[in-house]
Amino acid sequence: QVQLAESGGGLVQPGGSLRLSCAASGFDFRFAAMAWYRQAPGKERELVAQISRFYTTNYVDSVKGRFTISRDNAKNTLYLQMNNLKPEDTAVYSCTMPPAYWGQGTQVTVSS
Repeated sequence: QVQLAESGGGLVQPGGSLRLSCAASGFDFRFAAMAWYRQAPGKERELVAQISRFYTTNYVDSVKGRFTISRDNAKNTLYLQMNNLKPEDTAVYSCTMPPAYWGQGTQVTVSS
C-alpha cells in the first residue's frame, strides 16, 4: 500500500534552516506528482510547493526564494529545503501524492 513518511521537522530560530524528507513506498514514485502542504493552528491547510514527474516546480508566494522542493527518484524521497525560516512558517508539514495519499506530518516550529 501507499506509504508516505515525513521526517526532519523540529524547533528552529528565525532565520534558520530545516530540510524535510518524505520517504515514499507502495507506488512508482518516478511517475508521481508530489507536493508539500502545511497547516498552522487555527488556519486552513495550504499548498506550499509541488513538483511534477518532470521536475517542474511551483510555490506559494510566501515561500518563494526561501523554500526549495526536490525529489530523488533513486531513493523514492521527496524533500523540502526551508531557509530563512520565519515564525509564520510554524505549522505541521505533510507530503502528499495528491489527491488521495498523505503522510502523518511533521511539526516545524520557528521561534526564538
